[in-house]
Amino acid sequence: MTLNSRVSWRSRPLLFGLAVIAASGAISAAATADVAEFYKNKRVALYVGNHPGGGYDAYTRLLARSIGKHIPGNPSTLVRNMPGAAGIRLANYLYNSAPKDGTQMGVFASSVAFAPLFGETKAQFKTEKYTWIGNIDQTTGTCTAWHTSGFKTFDDLLKRPAIFGATGPNGVNSEHPRGFNALIGTRVQVIHGYPGSTGVLLAMKRGEVQGGCGFALSSLKARRRKEWKSGKLLIVVQTGFKKHPDLAGVPHIYDYVKTDEDKKVLDLIYGRHILGRPLAAPPGIPAEQAKALRAAFMATMKDPEFVKGANKQHLPIEPWDGEQVHKIIDQFLNYPPAVIQKARAAMRIGKVVKVKLKKTDGKIVKAGKRKLQVMDGAGKKYTFKVSGRRSKVTIGGKKAKTKALKAGMSCAFSHFGDGDLAKTITCK
Repeated sequence: MTLNSRVSWRSRPLLFGLAVIAASGAISAAATADVAEFYKNKRVALYVGNHPGGGYDAYTRLLARSIGKHIPGNPSTLVRNMPGAAGIRLANYLYNSAPKDGTQMGVFASSVAFAPLFGETKAQFKTEKYTWIGNIDQTTGTCTAWHTSGFKTFDDLLKRPAIFGATGPNGVNSEHPRGFNALIGTRVQVIHGYPGSTGVLLAMKRGEVQGGCGFALSSLKARRRKEWKSGKLLIVVQTGFKKHPDLAGVPHIYDYVKTDEDKKVLDLIYGRHILGRPLAAPPGIPAEQAKALRAAFMATMKDPEFVKGANKQHLPIEPWDGEQVHKIIDQFLNYPPAVIQKARAAMRIGKVVKVKLKKTDGKIVKAGKRKLQVMDGAGKKYTFKVSGRRSKVTIGGKKAKTKALKAGMSCAFSHFGDGDLAKTITCK
């Protein structure tokens, strides 16, 4: 055997390994090129399962401004709000109707993600089947009371009945106080139907309700900072997976249970809030698109422009990648059956009490794109928000769009209150 033949024989494994690496690199480069070609000149839609103006909306819009440049092909991005059933409408859409090609994603609450686990029949999806892209923040939840309500601590809620506001029965602002009632012994009546957390806060300020749950600490820092720091919006309890250092002195819901099983029940109801702003794509999207979107998500979390925007808005960023989100979801889905049954029993909806809308007749003094200034017959002035989707307008007996509302029109308004949404507007 010659020296050359010996070298050739001994080099075969090395040469084979190098060939595999080179081939893998070539395949990876080709796959990236294919993904870039797919996304080139396309628009990626990022949906929000909540109304505009809240924390979910703020995070999604911040994400949309930067993620496109990290996706191969640099597609443009568009944010769309799809509220409904506390976010279930969006979750169902992504799972059943959205294109499974990586051009549509959505951010919705963790309470929605686990709705099937709690027996919600409207939730037509399997949580573990989504293509989870990542989670922007590991959120700490809070329940709050307005400073004039007479409720300053969670112990106050244990002493006397209270009224809290909520959007729908499937949202955390309804689930959390119902959990307090079933597991801790509070007597909180939940009034449903308010348009998002902003609507609940306005109802607190008007004195219609005394408190509300589901205010993420990140949202308090970003959207409710003035009310919180001034002492007008009081945090009575925190409901995250663990105690948050920024809420020193505020009791944690875990402080009110004694057994490990009860703590696990609270984990299912309150701890899943740790998935604060999860980003999901439909199930079954191509593997290379999923890989690209996950890589783009994590790159965005470190993007200087994204980080600067988050700091400016006081939005905490504590991300997980898609694989970690899947692991956390599997952890919650695989709790012991007895724990799941106890949590489901605590979350049983029962009778749903809805907010009663107010009635005002008046003349439109000024008509804006999203707000109306109105004066009633006694000369009292009101400001009503209007929405193309949520406000139903009738003019002269015919359906109309909000842009058809003009100064000088005499109308009847059905609304949540001054400064809040006008649900129906009937004009002559």
